[in-house]
Amino acid sequence: MTGGKITRIKGVGEKKALLFERLGVDSVNALLHFYPRNYIDYSKITPLSETVLGEVSCVKATVFAAPVEHRIRKGMTLYKFKAYDDGTPLNITIFNNKYQAAKVKAGETYIFYGKIGGSLLWRDMAAPEILPVDYAKIRPIYRQTESLNTHYIEKVVKSALEKAVIEEYLPDEIREKYKLCKLSEAIKAIHFPENFKELYKARRRLVFDELFGLQLGMQVMKENRKIANSYEITADCTADFEKLLPFSLTGAQKRAINDCVGDMKSGKMMNRLIQGDVGSGKTAVAAAVCYTAAKNGLQAALMAPTEILAEQHFNSFIKMMSGTGLEVALLTGSTTAKKRAEILSRLKYGDIDLIIGTHAIIQDDVEFNKLGLVITDEQHRFGVNQRALLSAKGNNPHVLVMSATPIPRTLALMIYGDLDISVLDELPPGRQEIETFVIGGKLHERAYGYIRKHLDDGLQGYIVCPLVADDEENENSSKIAAENYAKKLKNGAFKGYSVGLLHGKMKSAEKEAVMHKFASGQIQLLISTTVIEVGVDVPNAVIMMIENADMFGLSQLHQLRGRVGRGKHKSTCILVSDAEGDEAKARLGVIKSTTDGFKISEEDLKLRGPGDFFGNRQNGLPAFKIANIFADIDIVRETKNCVTEILENDPTLSLPKNEPIKKEAGRIIEKMGKIEMN
Repeated sequence: MTGGKITRIKGVGEKKALLFERLGVDSVNALLHFYPRNYIDYSKITPLSETVLGEVSCVKATVFAAPVEHRIRKGMTLYKFKAYDDGTPLNITIFNNKYQAAKVKAGETYIFYGKIGGSLLWRDMAAPEILPVDYAKIRPIYRQTESLNTHYIEKVVKSALEKAVIEEYLPDEIREKYKLCKLSEAIKAIHFPENFKELYKARRRLVFDELFGLQLGMQVMKENRKIANSYEITADCTADFEKLLPFSLTGAQKRAINDCVGDMKSGKMMNRLIQGDVGSGKTAVAAAVCYTAAKNGLQAALMAPTEILAEQHFNSFIKMMSGTGLEVALLTGSTTAKKRAEILSRLKYGDIDLIIGTHAIIQDDVEFNKLGLVITDEQHRFGVNQRALLSAKGNNPHVLVMSATPIPRTLALMIYGDLDISVLDELPPGRQEIETFVIGGKLHERAYGYIRKHLDDGLQGYIVCPLVADDEENENSSKIAAENYAKKLKNGAFKGYSVGLLHGKMKSAEKEAVMHKFASGQIQLLISTTVIEVGVDVPNAVIMMIENADMFGLSQLHQLRGRVGRGKHKSTCILVSDAEGDEAKARLGVIKSTTDGFKISEEDLKLRGPGDFFGNRQNGLPAFKIANIFADIDIVRETKNCVTEILENDPTLSLPKNEPIKKEAGRIIEKMGKIEMN
């Protein structure tokens, strides 16, 4: 019994089942994989004389006399007694538990587990756990919810394990090679280990399973997507494209372009991620790939999350494609009806080689003549369905996605395991180093003066706030909100300057209008929330101040900082924080010391963990129940090697010994909500 509802377990009714659901447990199988969050080791006995006041300890002591009842008031009865451990007295109090008190016998020795109180000469415990002297066990501690405490959960898990039939899916040869215990042994020992050696073996097996299953599912998905493609590229036109550029491509850009063209020439559908730091040159890579696709008679489409970003790409592509004879068009929500109709007609009949736009290019009436390449920029800003709609406008077109969020390679391989990955780890020559300072709030006026100096020189700047409006600010008066702050600065430190306001609660058209004004130089200083984290390049913007910088994640701070330093001028980022905590200071110290997005993301991931790294789980990565990709990095490598070896020897998992593995891969893929196995 591992399948079925949790109500199949004796003693679990519908009310208890609803409480279990709050903990994410909706079946017997889910219960067996509801691992303890901690353990109590009752075998580790501390002599009373060595216990520390205020700490929880496990002690062994002999009862001097039976508990004495003390009625304090109606509804409150205490039972008090003394126990000794080699002369050190232990005063014990039991609250309102006549049954427990009756079991305590004079002259008997027990194990007492609880918080230590008392003084130098004596110790006391209030409401301790009282266990037989031979109870030298490791006890599980589970996450709890109302009316569902850890002891009850422990009892239910025991009942489930008594009848559970846990099927093994890993062949003996794999278990032997990687020194793994059986799955049934691991499940039992993770809940009720005899000792910590057994617990370690159980955890290792379950971590292996979790990472193995995820990587196997990703690899199978990748293979399923490598379908034959009718849009095979025969000519690599990269060399011709490079001649069009007024600058030289970096080695990383050349490698990424070569990866993409190689995919498209393979006869299989390309599914590739271009991952690069802020300013690493992803646009030039995308343009080179589009150029080769177009010169091979295919149409390409690039979808960006905002109009301003789409326009920026359009202007860049127009410059790069000048004189090539290729037709590039822009389609957004702001495109006039007349212009839109003209674009749709030319697109349908193949007169447009490359269309750049927002969600406007996935509308039902947008038709292509021969769509062979689709690109999504800042792919995490789009839903799976939106990306699928764009691909559906062609016959399994090549797919390229781009992300400016640097991710440690270990995590990238797990999140984007179904995609091939190219990393842009070099910055183009001429990219300005951004000088970063960390200051306290008392230096605001000096910082304002420094910003004014840049504005007076005809340059522009940003001030970023963590909140939007007053109602948020009132929750914590130390947090600065953008709306009030903009009014204050317009009438104070930046009176006479052109100050704009941008935040996420504004309508899309309002945001676009503000960004256009800033990009064109009409706004000198932009007060904004994090909506500018991924945005338009404004080479004239050279200074940024981030208020309450300790409230942001490291990767987010790096993305924000990347809005400056995009032109020829030296750029500065000022982080304002009055945080006193060591962790906050250390985090800001990381940002100050490096502009390497990959190093920063590594630190961010260590601090926040993979679950919170992206926010709202937009990455599609299942939550780890027991694995930790940093603590378990060796197992990450082992499972990757194991999956690679299995699929090299049996790509379709059709061998009898791999049938259980194929079933496991299907379960993982279904759980991820992506595709089913063929």
